[in-house]
Amino acid sequence: MASLGAALFMTLSPVHAADVGQPLPVASVPGADGAPVTLYDGKAKLTYIDFWASWCGPCRESFPWMNQMQAKYGAQGLRIVAVNLDARRDDALAFLKEVPAKVTLAFDPKGGSAQRVGVRAMPSSVLLGPDGRVLMQHAGFRAEDEAALEARIAAALKAP
Repeated sequence: MASLGAALFMTLSPVHAADVGQPLPVASVPGADGAPVTLYDGKAKLTYIDFWASWCGPCRESFPWMNQMQAKYGAQGLRIVAVNLDARRDDALAFLKEVPAKVTLAFDPKGGSAQRVGVRAMPSSVLLGPDGRVLMQHAGFRAEDEAALEARIAAALKAP
């Protein structure tokens, strides 16, 4: 499975990368029930979009952190969307049984959203402001990243 992930990212090229200051080049991705999940809904003050896969070790570490951030900042306007890129949804569902998600889930088995955003590592995240423009991109996830990512979210939520 890891080789599939490596092949996926070697063949992806950022067609319309999500550059800071620009609108996200993806509008929606199918949700758990098949209905579209709008990535920028115009209601949240901030939207944190995380691209992940079941074979990704750091993704296992990022989910508890995302759940914590959603619980801590959701009432202040943070919305988190986790976009799964597994080719087989069963792989994602098995992962989610072990590592539950308390965030909005979306599934993109063909990886088109990741390609348009310019994802090159797993997990990768994009933070959108209230206008839907990219405030930040982040590749990977380590425990050392948590404080800086949370500080960026907290500061953006305080901004007018």
